[in-house]
Amino acid sequence: MALYFDQKIQSPTSGATTEAIWHDNFAILAVGSFSETTGGSVNLFLDEGEHIQDAVLQRSCAPTALVWHPTKRILVAGWETGEMLIWNDHDHELHEAPKVNKGEVVGLAWSSTGTRLATGYSDGTFIVWKSDSKGRLQQTPFAKHDLNEIITQVIIRPTPPQDPSQDIAALARAAVSGDESALDMFNWKKGKKGAPLNMGSQEANSFFVGCDKGSVYYVLDSGKKVAVHQADSSVLKLLFYEERDILVTITDSLMLTQHTVTGDGQVSEILKVKLSGKSQEPDIIWAGPGILATATGESVVRMWDLIKEDNYVLHLEGVAGYDITEPIVGISYCPTKGILAAGISSGKVAMWNFVPTLPGQKQEPEDQWKLQSPSLLEGATIKQVAWGTSKNMLVVNSLTDVYVLSEQVMSAHYKSQCVVVQTGPSNLSIDNFATSTHQDLKTDIQIKGTYTTGENVAIWNGRKLVVYEITGDKSTIRAAGTFSTESTICCLYEQNVYTIEQAKVQVRTFQGTVKQLISFTEVEGQPVTLEVCSPHFLIVGTENGIIKLFDLSRREAKQIGTAKNMTDVISHFGGFVSLRCNCAGNKVSLCIKKPNGSTDSKLYIWDTELDTLQYFNFETGKGEQDDFAPGTMESDQETAEERRAKPARSHKYMLFRPGSHKPPGSKKPSRGKNQAARDIAGRFPISHFWDPLETKLLVCETKSLPNQQSKLNQSISLTSSMSRATLEQPPEMMIVSLFVTPENGVLIQDSFSMKKSHSSMLGMQVPYYYFARKAEDTDKADANAALDESMNRPQTTAAPSFTSKAVSRRTMRDFIGLEDADKNARDAMMNFSFYLTIGNMDEAFKAIKLIRSESVWENMAKMCVKTRRLDVATVCLGNMGHARGAKALRESVAEPELDARVACLAVQLDLHEDAVRLLKNCKRYDLLNDFYQSNGQWGKAMETAEMYDRVHLRTTYYNYGKHLETKGDVNGAIPNYEKSETHRFEVPRMLFDDTQMLENYIVKNKDKQLRKWWAQYMESAGEMETALQFYEAAADYLSLVRVYCYCGNLDKAAEICNETGDRAACYHLARQYENNNEIKQAIHFFTRAQAYGNAIRLCKENEYEDQLMNLALVSSPVHMIEAARYYENKHDGMDKAVMLYHKGGNFAKALDLAFQSRQLGALQHIAEDLTDTTDPELLQRCADFFMENGQFDKAVDLLAVGKKYIEALKLCHQHQVPMTEELVEKLTPAKGVAENETDERNRILEGIAEVCMNQRQYHLATKKFTQAGNKMKAMKSLLKSGDTEKIIFFAGVSRQKEIYVMAANYLQSLDWRKDPEIMKNIIGFYTKGRALDSLSGFYDACAMVEVDEYQNYDKALGALTEAYKCLTKAKMKNQTQQEEKLAALKTRITLMKKFVTARRAYDEDKDEAVKACQVLLEEPELDSAVRVGDVFGFMIEHYAKKEHWKAAYACMEEMRAKIPKVNLGYYVNMRTIEQVHSALQIPLGRGTGAEINGFRAGSPGDEETGEEVEEDVIDDFADDSTC
Repeated sequence: MALYFDQKIQSPTSGATTEAIWHDNFAILAVGSFSETTGGSVNLFLDEGEHIQDAVLQRSCAPTALVWHPTKRILVAGWETGEMLIWNDHDHELHEAPKVNKGEVVGLAWSSTGTRLATGYSDGTFIVWKSDSKGRLQQTPFAKHDLNEIITQVIIRPTPPQDPSQDIAALARAAVSGDESALDMFNWKKGKKGAPLNMGSQEANSFFVGCDKGSVYYVLDSGKKVAVHQADSSVLKLLFYEERDILVTITDSLMLTQHTVTGDGQVSEILKVKLSGKSQEPDIIWAGPGILATATGESVVRMWDLIKEDNYVLHLEGVAGYDITEPIVGISYCPTKGILAAGISSGKVAMWNFVPTLPGQKQEPEDQWKLQSPSLLEGATIKQVAWGTSKNMLVVNSLTDVYVLSEQVMSAHYKSQCVVVQTGPSNLSIDNFATSTHQDLKTDIQIKGTYTTGENVAIWNGRKLVVYEITGDKSTIRAAGTFSTESTICCLYEQNVYTIEQAKVQVRTFQGTVKQLISFTEVEGQPVTLEVCSPHFLIVGTENGIIKLFDLSRREAKQIGTAKNMTDVISHFGGFVSLRCNCAGNKVSLCIKKPNGSTDSKLYIWDTELDTLQYFNFETGKGEQDDFAPGTMESDQETAEERRAKPARSHKYMLFRPGSHKPPGSKKPSRGKNQAARDIAGRFPISHFWDPLETKLLVCETKSLPNQQSKLNQSISLTSSMSRATLEQPPEMMIVSLFVTPENGVLIQDSFSMKKSHSSMLGMQVPYYYFARKAEDTDKADANAALDESMNRPQTTAAPSFTSKAVSRRTMRDFIGLEDADKNARDAMMNFSFYLTIGNMDEAFKAIKLIRSESVWENMAKMCVKTRRLDVATVCLGNMGHARGAKALRESVAEPELDARVACLAVQLDLHEDAVRLLKNCKRYDLLNDFYQSNGQWGKAMETAEMYDRVHLRTTYYNYGKHLETKGDVNGAIPNYEKSETHRFEVPRMLFDDTQMLENYIVKNKDKQLRKWWAQYMESAGEMETALQFYEAAADYLSLVRVYCYCGNLDKAAEICNETGDRAACYHLARQYENNNEIKQAIHFFTRAQAYGNAIRLCKENEYEDQLMNLALVSSPVHMIEAARYYENKHDGMDKAVMLYHKGGNFAKALDLAFQSRQLGALQHIAEDLTDTTDPELLQRCADFFMENGQFDKAVDLLAVGKKYIEALKLCHQHQVPMTEELVEKLTPAKGVAENETDERNRILEGIAEVCMNQRQYHLATKKFTQAGNKMKAMKSLLKSGDTEKIIFFAGVSRQKEIYVMAANYLQSLDWRKDPEIMKNIIGFYTKGRALDSLSGFYDACAMVEVDEYQNYDKALGALTEAYKCLTKAKMKNQTQQEEKLAALKTRITLMKKFVTARRAYDEDKDEAVKACQVLLEEPELDSAVRVGDVFGFMIEHYAKKEHWKAAYACMEEMRAKIPKVNLGYYVNMRTIEQVHSALQIPLGRGTGAEINGFRAGSPGDEETGEEVEEDVIDDFADDSTC
């Protein structure tokens, strides 16, 4: 619990306070004052009001402006005379600024880092000064402007948000770590990558200045002045919105203008609006991002949201202590705490705490500001309030006095049923519940801490400690001793005071005499916490994690056992938060901090006897024994499928006794344990207390983890449609009681949420928990609510006689009804609770077998709702005699979820809130809906049905309508009947006795069914006009026509039928016309009613043949046949009869009549619609008819339909009927099952394929041959088509050797030399087809191509080698021929290899290579492997390079001799030939190739004639020689 304590500043000077301002970062306050006798002064004070003696600034005039340096303890004070004094509190130096103006200083503003100071004067002069590190100003101003207006405002333009990529500190760290990009940013040299770092000033040195004539100026950091805005009147306030670069200008007439501001000061107006309120001395400030708060002397604070362009008002209503008519004179906002403080002229300080709206919730903006209780300053007339310092303290200026309001946590302590609670800075409330006495204590010091033993009370403030004694009769309190101490932690035991001073625990008397010193070694560390625990134990914890336990029952404190170092067993130990031990001294509980300063979510328990450490993890809600147990995270809910799969059993009601058969719900007791863990999960401990008499009972006050709240907000944002009624947040504060045992670990005994009116838990002692009330709740204390709360709801037990406004106590769940019981009863109940928690039911019932109180059994039954122990609940209900509850619990076994069955128990025990929570937990919204309905909470019922139980939504509305009808609320019942969609019956039933109201409802409702019903009712009553009106409104045209016909108005009826075309109405009217013998009208309306049978009947009866034909064509087949029979009997109606028989589906009759009348056109149309279901004889007859008339294609179609495929194929072959794909599919028989049917089908398919082949339809032929299974013929057909792509595909999918070979042979006929893909397929197909002899031949051909076209003997040699390998593996029938081919190939390979080897060896030994070529020329079969011209060409090129021209020429001559009519240019480069002839001076002759200028030429029979030489022989030689 925290309050704001006020402290009056004792100023050394007199006079009225003009201004009081805090430093933003230091706890130092500057107060300016003025007195007619003593003049003006500025005094400095510390946060606790201590005056800084030498810091007094005085002048004979009044101080007019004060401003603190943004980062240092430097104050600038401006005076009426234009003087400025600068006080450096760090160095205790006073400096006087140069005086350059005699006008009053009206505005002061520092730059963001304090290097410049802007000063505004009343005569319109504006000056910018430069300042040094001590705050001293330069003698010459940096910039000076004469504005010729009185300056009213001077503000700084804040620094724009820094680009993260330009963060110098972060970049420096990255550069040190080796980040190259960061290093490049720091590099200023040219030629480096990346943009240079902007090392310019990050200081805000620009200012805005407002004047009394409405002018607003912008002074840039260069000192240049720019006029940016001209307002209508004097500028009252300038504010700058940093996030959006918006300048807000407010004039004295409360006209607000917004401008966006660019970097160079250019502005653009975006909004102009008039603010509400009075304009006398308003106080306008920022109260959050983009939110302006205005106090204008009214009793409200007006808020204006610039972002949402919304405004609202904060009132002084809803909290006691305020007068809603009192004016608010000053406001200030603390962004750190989100508190808006307002000073009220009567001496009160109001505070609104801003509570943001959770995502997904809708809330009015004014509801986000929660008004707190006022802080009253007696006798003060407040004029100014201002937040400041890093401690968020508030200064209040009341002209004559200055007060400092500081937030302080209220101190409180409990022991032995005595509670001491701090109620004010120096006030204590002492309540003794054992003697039912209350006392108030006023002390002389401000209280920072308190402690009580029941007989004595100690208070301290960090400098002094005072001990008070409570007299034996508890009626008076008197001082027992006092002494000085700086200890902030003190404890009492009997007549001793225990304090931590000078790194020791000192034991003193009440007068301060030291009786004993408890020292700690340097290794153990300094003591940081100590606590005296009942009955006589002192526990001390040190900064190094050491715990020592002392026995105080003797004359001096004596250590028990050895010290325990928690850092050895807790790896993340960061320090102690609190320590406690139980009444036996064998269990020590400790709450610790982590190294990062956050509180650990685990509560540790050290067993001093066994020296073991166990814990309870509030984050998971489980003890150490369960925290990591497998399967514990699974849901404890038994699935509906599991429950429904079990056979249904009838349960006979019986009293459950220990050891007897357990009723439903007794299985799996861990379900309640797991659910209890989930209920408290996501928390951390704040405080913990042991029961002073029970060794195993430990109670903890816990708080939600911050990350749990963020997860909650996220879940809320995802379910934004949830309303406040159905979406419940988990409580922030919870009380959890635990049982600590070495055998069973730490187990949850109970848990409940702490009331919002309670600030903290003080302690516990069976049977009560004790809580401190919040200050604002002390005036609303209710005895019954404070003393008796159980299961989060008030109990009906009698209220005790003693109550306290500062303290509330709550009865423990298990002891409700046993508050005044003796020790034996309490022990029995405690044992029962313990055994129940550990699951030992036999011992639990033995413990309470002597308890006969019905209220105790009732409370135990309620306890079973918490523990989900339905077996125990059965026993409790039996002892209570609660037959209805026992029956309901027995019947609830049909519900598959445990929580649903427990909710049934909760309902029977009137624990409605628990029932709702359980049903929501198991998501049984249908039962929750029923519960709300039964409980009369219809709003929640409908809300639940709409969001979660939509299957019962209409039922819920219907039940609510019935409920309202029963109450007589007819108007309320009607809309609910409408929502349930039962209003068409329920509303007429409900309003039947009030016909006028019913008629008004029907008219208003506009429901067609209701209007029709009302029209029928009016018709039955004989009110035809009214009936007609409602029939028309209901669009019931049949009834309209019926009534008009009844009234004899057939014309009106006909008009309605023609307009609407309603079939039923037209039929009714047609019958009326038929009865009146108006046949044409009857036929017309029968036709509109699509009653063609009746229309045709009338046409036949009255011989309307033209109409009959038209009607028959649009009617059904039955009516068509009927009309056809009519025309068949007519002499001239045969063609119509054939058409109608055809349309009606009677093809046999239609064909018969068509043959009789020789209607060829009709026959053709009929034949198109014949199917295989048609009579075969009829099909054959039609086919014969078409053959006689030469229409063979139609005859083939009919034969195909009749499945006479052979005849159809013969007809196609004989008369060359075109084989289309459609016809081919018609001629294809369906697949048969029998073998003979398959053979017949294949024969037909081959026949189709043969016909297609004859007609050059090769693809169709391929398809049919394939379907017939004859892939060879299919491949032959495909080869004839020449479709290479399909041939390759078909060969690949057929996977037959012969087909592979056929495909390869076909591909070899193509130009495979220019398409590598075809060559690849040839090789692949020959290989797959095992045609190795053919593959060998293909490789041989490839070798020849390489030699003839590319002169690439290397590749040719490789190809010949492959050919040899393939031929070796081939299995030819003629072995002799195979051997001859192999020998020839081997010879060729040998010759080619010699030539290739010679060319390769040329670079190493040119002469040897040439000799090898000469030897090679002597081979008789050389030309079969190597072209002789290539060998001569190689040698000629060699001799030419050596310039052996004669040898070269000799080779040329020898070449001409061996190869008659040779073209030398084909084998030898023309340049070489020219060089040889030129060197020997021999003219070029024929056969040299000179006459074609580089083009190859040969004999007329040469295939290569006219082709361009693609490769040079020398280049080939060079390339080959390098390989």
